[in-house]
Amino acid sequence: MLELVLVVILIALIFDFLNGFHDSANSIATIVSTQVLSPQKAVLFAAFFNFVAAFTLDVNVAKTIGKGIVNLNEVDIYVIAAGLLGAIIWNLITWYYGIPVSSSHALVGGYGGAAVIKLGFGALILSGWIKIVAFIFIAPLIGFIFGLVNMFITTWIVRNQKPRKVDKVFRRLQLVSAALYSFGHGTNDAQKTMGIIVSVLVAANYLDHFYVPFYIVLLCHFAIAMGTMFGGWRIVKTMGMKITKLRPIGGFAAETSGALTLIGTALLGIPVSTTHTITGAIVGVGSLQRLSAVRWGVAGKIVWAWILTIPLSALCGGLIYLLVSQFL
Repeated sequence: MLELVLVVILIALIFDFLNGFHDSANSIATIVSTQVLSPQKAVLFAAFFNFVAAFTLDVNVAKTIGKGIVNLNEVDIYVIAAGLLGAIIWNLITWYYGIPVSSSHALVGGYGGAAVIKLGFGALILSGWIKIVAFIFIAPLIGFIFGLVNMFITTWIVRNQKPRKVDKVFRRLQLVSAALYSFGHGTNDAQKTMGIIVSVLVAANYLDHFYVPFYIVLLCHFAIAMGTMFGGWRIVKTMGMKITKLRPIGGFAAETSGALTLIGTALLGIPVSTTHTITGAIVGVGSLQRLSAVRWGVAGKIVWAWILTIPLSALCGGLIYLLVSQFL
């Protein structure tokens, strides 16, 4: 059993690494597209603040993922492993095609799909799912509103300044906003893997109740930081260049808005998508310039990918559990 537990924990950390790899675009897209930092420096910068988040907030999101969406007393280690593999497959498919979907929702979908195949829909905790599904729409809306308001306030403050001076100031301020966003990304996303790893340990009776030891916190933040360090340029192009064209002032407004949303939801224990959040903020910033500044066709394709992520990753998780169950 110990060997199986270690293998599943390793799979969870691989997912965490791929989460950082896949979602690194969220952290660095704006500072790369506004040419504040090169891609190489940007990923190192984001990875550092992903890891720093380990030493700050409580693990409320981990608790929601670990014991708030599937009845922990009914699942076994094979369900958790199948859910993780389903999420990994969906992340790799969408990374390959440069689609900025939510790693968080892929994890939730894969886990839920495997649990339903084994135990039926009764294994799901409805209240947890309502919260997660609702925030598919609420998180980008909050990001959009914050982005719109932040951009409005910021442009009003500098309305009488020369554009060159404004760009110079906000190129520096973007380092602060990008750090905040990477911190929020690490705080929210690393906790999701913590919840899964603790669920594995509880299911295998290595922990007698659900709590998150600090060594797991460090391990998960390290894995997501390493993933961010090796993150994908494909999605950076979609997030930072295809949705709308950003200047440093817009990048600052979008990142600050995304960071506020992520840190706020982490404090409330709500596992939201960093991808959805920053996309909403970027669209909010772009739409203040003029509606035509946003490439709505690209944004529309992204929204469809959001809607389909949970059901398709659930399908992946369910199929993998069906395959695994043939050998049990």
